Amino acid sequence: MCKKSSHFGEEIYVTRKGAVSARCGELGIIPGSMGAKSFIVRGLGNEESFCSCSHGAGRVMSRTKAKKLFSVDDQIRATAHVECRKDADVIDEIPMAYKDIDAVMAAQSDLVEIMYALRQVVCVKG
Repeated sequence: MCKKSSHFGEEIYVTRKGAVSARCGELGIIPGSMGAKSFIVRGLGNEESFCSCSHGAGRVMSRTKAKKLFSVDDQIRATAHVECRKDADVIDEIPMAYKDIDAVMAAQSDLVEIMYALRQVVCVKG
């Protein structure tokens, strides 16, 4: 979605890919990967980021590589504490295919304030 916005004294259109709005005081959610924490955050309105922050951890490997590298047994072990699908069709979502969400949150501490950290209990993947 493209949204008209004011930045650096100009009216511009901002399109966010892999990011969400983090205007000053704006509440948002940053989901972790399957099995990782998620966060409720408050935007800090950092103009240099166009008042944006990440919408999650981001991948460290492609879906194809994850499917080749990991097994269903790996998926079962990695998500033992989460109610979720544990079959070959979701191996590409294994937690090890994603960046560490705590490191991601630390890297964007100038963009958002963490209000709450949520422990994942259920993960739904279509």
